[in-house]
Amino acid sequence: MLDTNSRPAHAPSDHPDIPTEKIGVLLANLGTPDNYDYWSMRRYLSEFLSDKRVIDYPSWKWQPLLQLVILSKRPFSSGAAYKSIWNEEAGESPLMTITKDQTAKISRAMSERYGDRVMVDFCMRYGNPSTRSRVRSMIEAGCRKILFFPLYPQYAGATSATANDAFFRVLMDEKWQPVTRTVAPYFDEPAYIDALAQSVERSYSGLEQRPDLLVCSYHGVPERYLTEGDPYHCQCQKTTRLLKERLGWGAEDITTTFQSRFGPEEWLKPYTVDEVARLARNGKKNIAICAPAFSADCIETLEEINEEIRDSFIEAGGESFTYVPCLNDDDAHIAALAGVIERNLSGWID
Repeated sequence: MLDTNSRPAHAPSDHPDIPTEKIGVLLANLGTPDNYDYWSMRRYLSEFLSDKRVIDYPSWKWQPLLQLVILSKRPFSSGAAYKSIWNEEAGESPLMTITKDQTAKISRAMSERYGDRVMVDFCMRYGNPSTRSRVRSMIEAGCRKILFFPLYPQYAGATSATANDAFFRVLMDEKWQPVTRTVAPYFDEPAYIDALAQSVERSYSGLEQRPDLLVCSYHGVPERYLTEGDPYHCQCQKTTRLLKERLGWGAEDITTTFQSRFGPEEWLKPYTVDEVARLARNGKKNIAICAPAFSADCIETLEEINEEIRDSFIEAGGESFTYVPCLNDDDAHIAALAGVIERNLSGWID
């Protein structure tokens, strides 16, 4: 069992028992509010939008605007959006439900491969369960090595880096730090690309008419991040290219766009919400859309893509809009993630 304790060999009889040493695999996702009421949303949005990796404006300029203006209104609109997709039965957001399912399946895969020597858990960068709480529980359970795995296929400072930041900050408070590794982005991992392709093929096989175009919509970041050295844009473009090649399609069958723009700056283009309207006006009346940057369906896919972006397409004259779900806990996705984990555990465990 994972919580087995024992006294160290050659220790005196009064030495306290310690947990059997094991390896932790900590999955990390973006986060979710605890509920969609005003105060739950405000707490979550305040933590998220106060992150310097997300909004890097000077605090003296940004915080008064955030706390006095944005957070007086945005929790209501964001709460309504969350309410429209909320898993009422479980009392949680879909992202939480899916991440739990992913963790359970990866835990089973690790158990089949390594027995009880590997402990798998998850944390959220914003909201609960916090990175701090889950690192602490792993250390208390005897994890002297921890593999930290941000569930973002493409690296971005506002996603992968801030997740790693939170992890490293927790370690700063540990008297006896565990040995740690972080997982690199897996945007060009063959098994991940294959899982994406399979999901597209399944969606297309159930349609009466083949879509005119597949739109790969990635979460956006400010355009200047690209010139400042963030590789996100390039990795997104490569994911789309590899997906196109795996499907055996031409360039006219697939395109890359970016969604979720926030604030007055120019962000990576083309903007999904504008591009789908342009496509509809230019005769592409039947499109499909997928979100390769998201490991699990969430507010940006279930509400933004499947409601706001869909509406933009239909209002511009589009006729058929197909959303291809995220990979979630699909078996091919879990196998791809498990493969990444196993390679990253090399040298730590047989």
